[in-house]
Amino acid sequence: MTSVSPSAAPSPLQGLLRTLRIHARLKARRLRRRVRHDLRPLLLGLGLVSIGLGAGAYAVAAVVVSFAPDPARLPVQEVRAEVQALPFISPFAAPEASSPLAPVDRTSTQPSELDTGYRFSLYRSELSRAQDTAEGLLYRLGIHDPQAAGFLKRDILTHRHLLGRTGRLLSVEATERNTLLKLTARWSPSDDGSFERLIIERTDDGFSSRMEKAMLTASLRMASGVIDSSLFASTDQAGIPDAVAVQLAEIFSADIDFHSDLRQGDRYAVVYEMLEGDGEPLRAGRVLSAEFINAGKSYQAVWFTEPNADQPVPLVVGQPTQTTGRSGYYNLDGQSLKRAYLASPLAFSRVTSGFRMRFHPILKTWRAHLGVDYAAPIGTPVRAVGDGVVEFAGEKGGYGKVVILRHRNGHQTLYAHLSRILVRHGQRIEQGKTLAASGATGWATGPHLHYEFRINGRHQNPLLIVRRSEAAPPVSAANRPAFNQLAHQARLQLASAQLLASR
Repeated sequence: MTSVSPSAAPSPLQGLLRTLRIHARLKARRLRRRVRHDLRPLLLGLGLVSIGLGAGAYAVAAVVVSFAPDPARLPVQEVRAEVQALPFISPFAAPEASSPLAPVDRTSTQPSELDTGYRFSLYRSELSRAQDTAEGLLYRLGIHDPQAAGFLKRDILTHRHLLGRTGRLLSVEATERNTLLKLTARWSPSDDGSFERLIIERTDDGFSSRMEKAMLTASLRMASGVIDSSLFASTDQAGIPDAVAVQLAEIFSADIDFHSDLRQGDRYAVVYEMLEGDGEPLRAGRVLSAEFINAGKSYQAVWFTEPNADQPVPLVVGQPTQTTGRSGYYNLDGQSLKRAYLASPLAFSRVTSGFRMRFHPILKTWRAHLGVDYAAPIGTPVRAVGDGVVEFAGEKGGYGKVVILRHRNGHQTLYAHLSRILVRHGQRIEQGKTLAASGATGWATGPHLHYEFRINGRHQNPLLIVRRSEAAPPVSAANRPAFNQLAHQARLQLASAQLLASR
């Protein structure tokens, strides 16, 4: 006996849907039968028509083929004729000689078989090196010219002014085959506002050389930076020449001790001259204005030359700044930044031992160190910190080679462990002039400069003397209008320069 659950029993709605589907299928089947029955005569007629058309086309094709000639029996005729080729015009061909754009062959060397006849020049620039030879120099310039190398080896001017010299700006003009047309070396040997150039040039008879002298031009440069570790590291990152960094330290040396006062985050801006020859930068010139923010305090400076009624110094745009007359750096209020003594006898160096008690490296005892030691390679120029007269120049015990200068008011300065002395007893020396070269003579464990300052025979801390020394007079009342105009311009330039460091 089988039982059916109530949920399995079909509902009336499901039964009705099933019945409708069955009727729909039956109706569709009857419709298909009727269509096939009605279309059968029509399909049969279309088939007979297509068969008839195909047979007719075959018959026509057979008739056409039967009347066409046999290709194998056709006559063959051979025709020969000379064809004149069109002239080939190379895109690198030289213009007509009569054309104003026709190039000029500036070299006497013979062209190669693949030469197209077009001439062009290649230009390159480099800096000379102390180890340069004739072949090595030309190789770095991309020149492959044995004739030029031979001339450089023989030429007196090249040996005197180029080979073995460092940092001279070189520019060459070469042919498309990298043979030398012209080589020019430029450098500025002195501070007289001029530069020299050595020119080596190809002529009809080979090569020739000559020396020329021309005036420098000056362009204005602005830069700024932030102190992260040291002044020189920051200026290197900002692309500022070392000569400008040295000037920057000198300008503010009376207010900032660059050996110990620098703080991370200190900022500076500088406007300086770049001296150029033939439009090429040769060396940095004078700092015209500067600003240094140290520990939140701003120090500013501007270079100013007071006009002299007897020898006026005109300011010419594009020419190096002159130093004739009373010149110097002033703050933007007109107060002179110049002090009676420089902060250091070296342009820029590092203090290795200060004015204090220390363990003597040679005597092996604790003794008072009555001066300041500066790290300096042998041969570093040593400057007079102030105007004075040479009181002693020679050998003195543990000091080795030493120079002692006598200044006014009973002041003396001593410079020891020198490798070379450039002054003599009784000679008058101006502030900043070179009087010797650093070394390691006497009781010295390595190359350095020992510097002392004495007042009436008693040793003083040299690093404190500078800040206590008197300043030069301020800008005179007669020159105030000219200075105020220059100071206003300096403020605008320094504000613009400071923006460069924030990018």
